[in-house]
Amino acid sequence: MATIVIPGTVVLVVLGFGNHLWWLLAVAVLFLYVQYGRGTSSTSSSARGAPPGPAPATYRAYRDRRDQQAKWERRYRRERPFETRRQQRDKGR
Repeated sequence: MATIVIPGTVVLVVLGFGNHLWWLLAVAVLFLYVQYGRGTSSTSSSARGAPPGPAPATYRAYRDRRDQQAKWERRYRRERPFETRRQQRDKGR
């Protein structure tokens, strides 16, 4: 990603000698790259199947979280029976 961003920024800076708006665009590109571009590889590998957030420190915390999740899922199925049936039907295909 950096191999595209850095030369692109240099081109925008060179164009900026004629029109200063290109410099602003170069700064915006660098800002977006620093904010969002550098951490994409590490977040994509952790987001494959792992739940968000740190792992619970104790088994008790894990059980509490698991029980809370089960409670939410039961409530969802109870409050949205048509959506739940549709999901089960799509899952079976």
